[in-house]
Amino acid sequence: ECYVQNTAREYAKIYAAEAEPLEGFGEVPEIIPIFLVHRPANNIPYATVEEELVGEFVKYSVRDGKEVNFLRRDSEAGQKCCTFQHWVYEKTNGSLLVTDLQGVGMKLTDVGIATLAKGYKGFKGNCSISFIEQFRALHQCNKYCEMLGLNSLRTTHQNPRKATSMKSKNLPISSTIRKTVPKKAREPRDLISSEH
Repeated sequence: ECYVQNTAREYAKIYAAEAEPLEGFGEVPEIIPIFLVHRPANNIPYATVEEELVGEFVKYSVRDGKEVNFLRRDSEAGQKCCTFQHWVYEKTNGSLLVTDLQGVGMKLTDVGIATLAKGYKGFKGNCSISFIEQFRALHQCNKYCEMLGLNSLRTTHQNPRKATSMKSKNLPISSTIRKTVPKKAREPRDLISSEH
């Protein structure tokens, strides 16, 4: 969980660096950091901790084609999350997608990453490859996609593009945190306020 969210966070930082300077783009989504805490005295010795998000919690990206989220489509945060997904998809040549974007306003948490079956640069996501296929089929570009100069997925779906010119060293794969705790050994996420 930490590895996936913090990897997505690194992509979001690069996205912000490209988007923020654009005239009229404004605030960009931020994926908040998540930390693995070791508590040896506790009967469940590991927990994840992150900043508490206060406000209306919204799911901006969908996990299946049946879910329709109007807040995703109509809100500024929702549109910018969709643009972030499109940006990552394009920068990784369709090999990786940050998905399950949700949070309060522009602060996001509990995200997922889908990769092609072979993974991407040694990284395998925690979501099904079908999320990539679904995104490619359902994504509708918005004004933020246009501002970033992203290619329409309607044409790339039919004709796979060549790799983008972005240098591979700029595409992050977090190596500092590895998932080592089995899912059933974790307890629900502890939320605390943080100054991060």
